[in-house]
Amino acid sequence: MTLFAILDFFKDIKLTDVIDLLLVGFLFFELYRWLKGTAAMRVVWLVVGIFIVWKLAILCHLPLLSAISSKVINIGLIALIVIFQPEVRKFLLYIGNRRFLKIIGGKFHKRFNQKDYNEEINSIVRACRRMSNSKTGALIILARETPMQDVVETGEKLDALVSRDLLENIFFKNSPLHDGGVIIKDNRIVAARCILPVSKREDLPTDLGLRHRSAIGVTSMTDAIAIVVSEQTGQISLCKEGNIIRDLSPLVLEQMLKEELNAPQMAESVKKN
Repeated sequence: MTLFAILDFFKDIKLTDVIDLLLVGFLFFELYRWLKGTAAMRVVWLVVGIFIVWKLAILCHLPLLSAISSKVINIGLIALIVIFQPEVRKFLLYIGNRRFLKIIGGKFHKRFNQKDYNEEINSIVRACRRMSNSKTGALIILARETPMQDVVETGEKLDALVSRDLLENIFFKNSPLHDGGVIIKDNRIVAARCILPVSKREDLPTDLGLRHRSAIGVTSMTDAIAIVVSEQTGQISLCKEGNIIRDLSPLVLEQMLKEELNAPQMAESVKKN
């Protein structure tokens, strides 16, 4: 290919073509991130393989193979939408919660009040420290901008102020509310014993229990932050955007929460009781 041919090729590219390519690339990248490590990823590779076979059949002038592949793709896409309807809904919710969409509509999003969240963070960290020492399992979800009413409806509504004592009582082993997660929104404990979506990723460590997988699952589909206290080891973990950071000290947890909630960067040490 000569230099003039290359120049002619780029001359025909329009701005709309570039935008189209970037949008498609973004969607496929987010789809890969969301499905990475799950069984559904195998189905995606199968669809891609059939599509490649279809295109090769057209290029090689194989009418029978091309016709069969075309029918499989047409019927298969409808079947995939029906079979994976819950996953499609979750993926659309996942796309809607990505940061770049929030940047575009940032002027319309509510900003967190830095002063209001200090007391809440302090209560959560103190409760996590004490539950970590006693190896009391806990799952705390800090809801942000993504509506979580469907999750709240699965639990017991409380509408109470966030306090260390209340969190410890909720997750006490003999408490009827200790199973499931606690949803916190706007300095209020909205509900307890909530059922959360469990991540089905196959690349997660085998020692992660149901609480950790629930924390990863809910943060994969929303912008919430999840805090987990392991019942087996007492380790404190934090989940955000489907990623988990394990074995945190109370001080590091406090610093991370203040950074995430736009509170002052300098965190005070957790006072011992």
